[in-house]
Amino acid sequence: MYKHFSKEQLAHQYSPSSCVKDIKIYINTYIQKSKLAKEKALKDKLVHTDLAYSSSIDTTLDLYLPYNFKRPGHQKQKLQVYIHGGYWQELSKEESSFAATNFQKHHCYFAVIDYSLAPHASLTEIVEQNRLAIVWLYQHAQEYGYDKNEIYLCGSSAGAHLAIMMLYTNWSEYISCDQLNNLVTPIKGICAVSGIYDLTPIAQTYINEPLQLTEDEILTNSPLLLPMKGAEQMPCNIIISYGQNETTEFKRQSQELKEKLSLLGYQVCFHEIAERNHFDVILDLANENTWLFTQVLKQMDLHCAFNKE
Repeated sequence: MYKHFSKEQLAHQYSPSSCVKDIKIYINTYIQKSKLAKEKALKDKLVHTDLAYSSSIDTTLDLYLPYNFKRPGHQKQKLQVYIHGGYWQELSKEESSFAATNFQKHHCYFAVIDYSLAPHASLTEIVEQNRLAIVWLYQHAQEYGYDKNEIYLCGSSAGAHLAIMMLYTNWSEYISCDQLNNLVTPIKGICAVSGIYDLTPIAQTYINEPLQLTEDEILTNSPLLLPMKGAEQMPCNIIISYGQNETTEFKRQSQELKEKLSLLGYQVCFHEIAERNHFDVILDLANENTWLFTQVLKQMDLHCAFNKE
């Protein structure tokens, strides 16, 4: 087994619900807050829904527009992209727009990505789909009005893993050098919350049943196992965080990622968020007064005061 854990202990460590009384409370909160955000955006005509970013099934995204979108002469705004969790096998963009209204109020575009879920797609395919979503967003910036050089990612749990995997991408294979404006990455910042960055233990738990991870997939999709470029070669600002009420393994994985990235020269903002668990910590993105949302605004260089509408 993995490290010193028994099979039962390992399953407990990688079951985030082991730290909460009822996971359904948080899932229902995702659903209700996301429904309200989408209904409001549809009423205000400030969202484009079900935009297809590839020809594969379930590969669509919703793009929310900022509240100041219709102002004449406004500058192109920045884009925050949210990648949902669910252990690569659950949830969708429909439960993932809970923070949309908050970002819209702060004059940001906000995108939520749908991707195929296991067992209908392998983890390698899921990672690739998220790359294609970023490419699509980069290439359609002019059409929708945001700044293609100001794209930021945030992911929760499995979504945090997917967001960090975007650092392990040769973007010139997807976007021409001319389109990239001689940059090596279209991503300026990543916020990874409560993520899994070494898949080795996952393969030894019930979580692997729909994933069916191979040894090669574990190696090529584990940020803690892969060699990576330093910050000078792949510049990107990083936030890594997790809730106080999470298992020691989730905390360890985040801490080890922070150490790896710091050694490679990345600027990493790292924080354990008090009184939060694996599921409610990401809901802080919907609240402008929280540490997490404030740090994301700072990462986007949007920490100044706004005339909120």
